[in-house]
Amino acid sequence: MKSQIIIIDYGLGNPLSIKNMLKKVGASHVEISNDIEALQSAKCLILPGVGHFNQGMQNLHDQGLVDVLNDLVLIQKKPILGICLGMQLMTSFSEEGNCIGLGWIEANTKKFVFEDKDIKVPHMAWSDTHFIKKPFSDVIFEEEIPRFYHVHSYFVNCIQQEDVLSTAEYGDQVFHNGFIKDNIIGVQFHPEKSHVFGQAFFKAFLEHIG
Repeated sequence: MKSQIIIIDYGLGNPLSIKNMLKKVGASHVEISNDIEALQSAKCLILPGVGHFNQGMQNLHDQGLVDVLNDLVLIQKKPILGICLGMQLMTSFSEEGNCIGLGWIEANTKKFVFEDKDIKVPHMAWSDTHFIKKPFSDVIFEEEIPRFYHVHSYFVNCIQQEDVLSTAEYGDQVFHNGFIKDNIIGVQFHPEKSHVFGQAFFKAFLEHIG
């Protein structure tokens, strides 16, 4: 049976944790793979990632996945979710190594810089997240502000405001911790590590992709 959701295995991230959380909220036929035929037959893709931007892009190139993903995402419009580094790789450029990204979203990945040296980088915290767009804005937690676990030194800045899915705050910096454009969704936080909040996010995601 074909997998409905493929978590892309390109050597970075924690795909098993994502798979376990998806299964917990009722997703069926979730697999971890970098097999091109599997990616092409999947209903939806997830691009995870923890680590350095340059290494992530290099791994995707080395495994011959960049052209394949460009076709699946930009031409065939297959739904895809990027998580943490996976989100950042979808942007045009990152200050982490001054590296060109996939360029699916008009956005840049920038480093947290604070004058107040007591504000630690990386940002490692549970942070309130404010969702702007449906189904996430009206499905998650009703009157309670959802909180998600973040671990990152770089953040995404969307150039087009209409692409912003959600925002969070660290120090004096309000940053875009989620974007959405057509079939492309990215989140900076780790829903797979965010317990009940992460479960609610993945339920909303499954509803979104249908």
